[in-house]
Amino acid sequence: MAATENGSPVPDAEEEAVKFGFQRPEMYSSNLANTVDAYDRHVFLCYKCPKDWLPRLEDSEADPLPKVLSAAVKARKNDINLKTKLTICGGCNGTNCSDGDVLIFPDMVKYKGLTELTVDEFVDDVLVNGKQWDSVQPEVLTGSHLFVCAHGSRDKRCGLCGPALIEKLEEEIELRGIKNEIFVSPCSHIGGHKYAGNLIIYSPDAEGKISGHWYGYVTPDDVPELLDQHISKGQVIERLWRGQMGVSLAEGEKTDEKPSKGKEKKAKKHLKEATVKDDKEKAPTSGCCQGSKGTSCCNDGNSDDTSGPKGTKGLCNLSCWVGKWEQHELLTAAAVVGAVAAAAVAYSFYKSFKASRLSLCWVAFLRIFMVHFSEGKLVTWRGVAEQRQRSMSAVGGEAVQAARGFRLTTGTSSGLHVSEYFCDTLPA
Repeated sequence: MAATENGSPVPDAEEEAVKFGFQRPEMYSSNLANTVDAYDRHVFLCYKCPKDWLPRLEDSEADPLPKVLSAAVKARKNDINLKTKLTICGGCNGTNCSDGDVLIFPDMVKYKGLTELTVDEFVDDVLVNGKQWDSVQPEVLTGSHLFVCAHGSRDKRCGLCGPALIEKLEEEIELRGIKNEIFVSPCSHIGGHKYAGNLIIYSPDAEGKISGHWYGYVTPDDVPELLDQHISKGQVIERLWRGQMGVSLAEGEKTDEKPSKGKEKKAKKHLKEATVKDDKEKAPTSGCCQGSKGTSCCNDGNSDDTSGPKGTKGLCNLSCWVGKWEQHELLTAAAVVGAVAAAAVAYSFYKSFKASRLSLCWVAFLRIFMVHFSEGKLVTWRGVAEQRQRSMSAVGGEAVQAARGFRLTTGTSSGLHVSEYFCDTLPA
């Protein structure tokens, strides 16, 4: 300890460098790749110098402009289509930028003179609606822009490493005579203090698109390589690379919908597919007919399956259609239709055959049909042509010979159950 302050020892510069600088033990201890959250646009507000920044600049009552802008961006977050980062950069030198200037990447534009009174208008015009700010004509940015985290009040590692990197960058840029092509600025916290030195490079790639690459564990010795390899040749330095800006401006313009809406649509699609699959699995009790061999005629709306008995398809289509109703509506409608149909058929046969046993059989059949249908069971029927000798109890208790009749097939949730009802068709 070199000195004391208020009775407490004060560490010297060498001790500080070992603990918080480029010689600290944690250097190179973590994997850097993909340590940057996805984002589409980066907004920098030029405001004062790093030595004036409080730890939480966006919440500082003493710094109204950063606080008001940060609050406005958060309030309109759901209205902003592009995921936007907001960072403070040094604007104290008055050369490239001044307090209140706003730099936007990858747009490569600068708006001058933002104030607390014009923040809402700026956010609405530029960030929400994606158009030029009505109050100020933007300036086009050129060259490459480097932002080095130097937020010392937030973290000592950035406070030590950041200024040293800026000094070395300016020195190497001067030696190469490219001061009008590369611009360096200190910036506030960007995340990942443990990776200090941290910097971001916004520059055109080989195709002319603006890319934003993040680097960590950068030391002054790495500066020449960053200038000669990354900026001059567009070659990423993988051992120091943390990640990059998510999408280019052109790609962002192709996406009109917000990501949340796309996810909602995808989720709805999956929900619909799951519902359809579930309905198919529950077909025997869902109101859609079951074929004689366990096949369903309602797998899709355009089924051409004709493997079932003749006459099945029409009844299946009817069952599928009415199956969309609510259960109470189905039962009510079935009861009314069944009653009318039974009465009409019975009267017709009574009039034609003078109360023959056949008419009574039809009434019995329709009654059985409606009971099964109203209970949600699946029903098919067909004529049985072959002669059978079987007795059954007819109306009135007398036994009759069954020559022709009907086979009533009922589908239940436990499987296929077949009951045969034979009606006397001999003339009275």
